[in-house]
Amino acid sequence: MELAYYPGCSLHQSSQFYDHQTRMVFSTLGIELKEINDWSCCGATSAGKFDDFLAVALPARNLGIAETSGYTEMVVPCSGCYSSLLMSQVRTKDNPALLSEINRELTCKVKGSLKLLTILDVLLKATAEAGVKERVVHPLKGIKAACYYGCMTRFAYDVPVSDDVENPNGMETLVELFGGETMDWSYKTACCGASAAINDPDTSFSLMAKIMKDALAREANCIVTTCPMCQLNLDAYQERFCNAHGIYARLPVYFITELAGIALGLPMDDLNMKQHFIDVTGLMKKTGIMGETTMA
Repeated sequence: MELAYYPGCSLHQSSQFYDHQTRMVFSTLGIELKEINDWSCCGATSAGKFDDFLAVALPARNLGIAETSGYTEMVVPCSGCYSSLLMSQVRTKDNPALLSEINRELTCKVKGSLKLLTILDVLLKATAEAGVKERVVHPLKGIKAACYYGCMTRFAYDVPVSDDVENPNGMETLVELFGGETMDWSYKTACCGASAAINDPDTSFSLMAKIMKDALAREANCIVTTCPMCQLNLDAYQERFCNAHGIYARLPVYFITELAGIALGLPMDDLNMKQHFIDVTGLMKKTGIMGETTMA
């Protein structure tokens, strides 16, 4: 199976190991990712704060590249990028004049035929295939995951998404399929503050602390996400927001690709799992999922 692939800026910068893991896990599941040529920044959440036209046009350029390259489906691992691309697609379909204005400046025209997929869409479909469950080498026994989706699951318009925008469950399905436990909790779609961690850390750290406190109250021993911004915030700033808000425990913050990769037998070193600020290997050792020799 071959899919167009839009990594986005984060997966080529601060979350390079997420890109690496995505490619490894997908390859293990028989999925070949084809990174689209000459892709550019989609504008993420920032573009819309300054220029509404660019917030549609920037992601539209990438849609046009994928469609002109002959792809019918494209996977977008980053939640922010997926939201940006999907919103652009919906708005250009609903506004022919806007689509025409954007296409006048594009070499690769937007046709509106591309199906956008989240990383969870692809993983859920792939793991539902016969025989995949039997390929689990290291069941995630002992993992009690708080599956954290962040606020990018919600949209300003009606959009064709596969999961419940207020109470998504795709990650829970995957973690449980791989042998782990999950729980219902109140902050799975709460905002972590996103880029406000830079310009308004007090507000952002307060939001992160609420997420952390609720995960701990539900006796989670890790947080799992698909969003590079959420993962970076909860991982890189965990010491700071925990110290600021009187939280004494710490939780590893995994990408779903790490848990999937471990379950499917990929070595931790190959998955670049030492790239975290808060150690994620200790829990694997403590639960017995991965032994000392495997983690060398």
